[in-house]
Amino acid sequence: MSASTTTLLLHYQLANLTLKNRVVLAPMTRISATPDGRATEAMARYYANFAAGGFGLLITESSYTDTAYSQGALNQPGITNVAQIEAWKTVTDAVHSQGSKIIAQLAHAGALSQFTEDTVSSSSYTPEGERSPIYGSGGAFPTARALTKDAILELVESFENAAVNAKKAGFDGVEIHSANGFLPDQFLTDYTNQRTDEYGGSLENRLRFLLEIIRAVKAKMANDFVVGVRISQAKMNNFTYKWPNGDADAKFIFESLAAAGVDYIHTYEYHSSAPAFGESGPTLAELAKKYSKTTVIVNGGITEPEEAEGVLNQGGDLVALAKIALSNPDWPMKVQRGQAVAPFDGQVLAPQPSIKESELLPLNRMQARGV
Repeated sequence: MSASTTTLLLHYQLANLTLKNRVVLAPMTRISATPDGRATEAMARYYANFAAGGFGLLITESSYTDTAYSQGALNQPGITNVAQIEAWKTVTDAVHSQGSKIIAQLAHAGALSQFTEDTVSSSSYTPEGERSPIYGSGGAFPTARALTKDAILELVESFENAAVNAKKAGFDGVEIHSANGFLPDQFLTDYTNQRTDEYGGSLENRLRFLLEIIRAVKAKMANDFVVGVRISQAKMNNFTYKWPNGDADAKFIFESLAAAGVDYIHTYEYHSSAPAFGESGPTLAELAKKYSKTTVIVNGGITEPEEAEGVLNQGGDLVALAKIALSNPDWPMKVQRGQAVAPFDGQVLAPQPSIKESELLPLNRMQARGV
């Protein structure tokens, strides 16, 4: 461990959670649940591997929040019923046994569902691009139906219920997925939201759905349960999108999220160190910190410990790692020992991103990794 990477390994207090370091596992879709949405024993070992490797906080792949339209991919886990709750307990127990915390990401795919022909969204529209056959049926996205106001209120309640289920499953908190073009982002984005009621038009109205979810979940859960939000400008089918009013939009969005009571904001950019708008200026994470004054988790393009330390020095509080974590499930321990980080070569995600047995250690051998 060098003097330039010591902050990464310091404890961090996230609301009521004491994290053993500042390194977070970012959510990554692995399509490894059962067809009916139950987490598996392989998923328990997968997440426990990262905990045993020293990650202080793990954020799960997205879990669908209702059985109607929220599921985005085949073999995606859910958090909607007793069977799914019981299955997730195996995962949370395994992670906690390694001394780490774990948060469930709650998601609704909306118009970007990868496998169903019946989709809903903020407005009736046909998403650009095509679906991936890895996650479902492939081909063009179907035209989504606009949600009624009653249906919107039901969806807010479904996120609330999913958060309750997550706590029953042993999670330490939940993250509302409003990044990458998922349903709350479909409401937020100007060209996918053409509503003329209180959920459309102005930025304040387009942000209303997400804020209602956050407030409902916060009101339902006790203060010892973390509630965060993941947000990005880019979508899975429109990677170059930027908020149209730049800094002014960022200010309103991040101040509003803070006012709604989020315990953290998890920003994603393909290159987290790049300016949020234009050729120069602050990053999205820096704007989130400036305007929210809350904990900011930074994700996107970070691989080396020096890069991660630089993020923390620029105002980020925690650093989330995605693909590089797949080739280095013990990334924090390597930093502590001063070992080189193995490059990510993509093999673990080929030919499909489902969890491979080669990634896993038996749960009873994980203590041998030094945690």
